[in-house]
Amino acid sequence: MSIACALVHADEPTQVRIAAEVWPGFTNADGSGVSWDIFRMVYEPVGVKLQALSEPYTRSIGLVQRGEADAWVGSYRNEVKLGAVYPRWHYDFDQIVALGLSRTPVPTLENLGSFRLAWVRGYEYQQYLPNLRQYREVIRRSGILGMLDQGRADFYLDAVDEVADILDTASDPTQYRVTPVTKLNLYLGFTDSERGRALAELFDQRMDELVADGSLRPIFQRWQQPYPFD
Repeated sequence: MSIACALVHADEPTQVRIAAEVWPGFTNADGSGVSWDIFRMVYEPVGVKLQALSEPYTRSIGLVQRGEADAWVGSYRNEVKLGAVYPRWHYDFDQIVALGLSRTPVPTLENLGSFRLAWVRGYEYQQYLPNLRQYREVIRRSGILGMLDQGRADFYLDAVDEVADILDTASDPTQYRVTPVTKLNLYLGFTDSERGRALAELFDQRMDELVADGSLRPIFQRWQQPYPFD
């Protein structure tokens, strides 16, 4: 079945509803940002209008699993096993870093599993980093520095931009050290339905074209972000 036919049989979508947490510069609440610009370029030239929904990350996943949104933003590959379909193409990547006290030993990808770790609930880093044994999930980022100060975790894992925002709230940022750990590609997670599979297939077809002709590069340049497709 062609993509065009698949879309017709998937309730003829003329809109793609994509849910995302508000990540400044990437998925701003006003519909601006790197990610929203990418998704518009993917879908709108072929007649599928983007509807950007600002929701917390775990709620975004739930909306997709219930069919109330078509896709959510910021998933790692196969992060969610049920009720989700992943395209071949990523759209960006996360530079994952470890935030800890400056006096704590420097972590590496190889020794990270020997430390007590924390990250935001739903991010599932244990699926992508080796030998993680001691970890806890937090609901919000507001208490991270206190958790490190009080010795309740050795390192907090997150994307570099999120950690930079956390450090902006520190009275003395020199007490902390940020160490790059790895890069993880970012994907849209689509609802597991005929409509979702058709929109994921269209996403891949369009990304094949846009990456090949360099059309996405100006978006990353405009927002001063590294280009993920070189």
